[in-house]
Amino acid sequence: MKPYQSIPIQDCGEALISIPLERFSVEKPHPYQKLGASYGQKSPYYLRSRVIETLIEAQRNLQQQYLGWKIHIFDAYRPVAVQRFMVDYTFTFLLQEKGLNLEQLSPEQQENLWQQVYQIWAVPSDDLGTPPPHSTGAAVDITLMDDQGQLLDMGGEIDELSQRSHPDYYANQIDSKGKIYHQRRELLNHIMTQVGFLRHPGEWWHFSLGDQMWAWQSQRAMAYYGRVING
Repeated sequence: MKPYQSIPIQDCGEALISIPLERFSVEKPHPYQKLGASYGQKSPYYLRSRVIETLIEAQRNLQQQYLGWKIHIFDAYRPVAVQRFMVDYTFTFLLQEKGLNLEQLSPEQQENLWQQVYQIWAVPSDDLGTPPPHSTGAAVDITLMDDQGQLLDMGGEIDELSQRSHPDYYANQIDSKGKIYHQRRELLNHIMTQVGFLRHPGEWWHFSLGDQMWAWQSQRAMAYYGRVING
């Protein structure tokens, strides 16, 4: 159990609605759908209404500093079934990458692999008290696109299982590339936290507003977005 999962939830009942994609840059095709994940009647590009409003505000602030730049949305709403799909997919990917056979692994070796998976992926819990952040419609994975339509190199890929995923990985780099990566991550963090989002402590791309992680980070007594029940 993660520390933030001890935060109680009192869902405010706010609607999960479609993101106005014409306002943003969007990952197409969606990376998890491309792998075979099914979102049912929803799409990955849904969020709670206030979260969308705040995301629009963040982009407005970004464009005041950098004309023509956009927030690039990689992923947003994620039903628990999709969370489970991606957790299983990542575990299988690690097995293949390391050339391992599941049947030949000891329980300790399997546990070590699962711990690597859960460095990035939340447990796909069906417990309404411990929802995966993305299953609340209050978390979004993003990066930045410049006025030439190019994604900024952040020094690591979204969902990358490595130390480079930590937001401050490049904080003490002295080479020019490392400094640029850190500056870009800090810019992304600034435009999001300026409007109320908070960044995942271990992922430079993940931001949330109103869920358990956000409440825990901001020392609030309660989260107001829980799992979307029909998702």
